[in-house]
Amino acid sequence: METNDKPKSGIQIEIPAQLDAIYSNFAIINHTPSEVIIDFAQILPNVPRAKVQVRVLLTPINAKSLHHALGENIAHYEQQFGPIDTAGHPGDTTSMGGLIWRVAPDKA
Repeated sequence: METNDKPKSGIQIEIPAQLDAIYSNFAIINHTPSEVIIDFAQILPNVPRAKVQVRVLLTPINAKSLHHALGENIAHYEQQFGPIDTAGHPGDTTSMGGLIWRVAPDKA
C-alpha cells in the first residue's frame, strides 16, 4: 500500500489524528488453522520483560498478502536506499537489523 490516503484499490483510508504510533523491536508470530496472530512488543535494555503493545490477527490469505506487500515495499526501499544489512549480531540467529522475531514452533 502506498503512504498516501488513497491506495491503488480506491479505498479511502482514514488515519485518526490521535492515533498513537507504536515502536516495536520484538514480534511473536503464532497461527491456528484459521488465523495468523502477530504480537508486537518492545524490549528495553536491562529490562528482562517484553511488553506486548499491539496484537494483530489476520486470516492466512491476508497474512500472505501482507507478506507479499512487505516484500514489494522492502524491494522499493532497497532500490532507493541500498541493501538492508540483516547480518544481526554474531551468533544470534533470531535478530535481523535490531528487530527480534520469534516464530512459534510447529505443534506436533
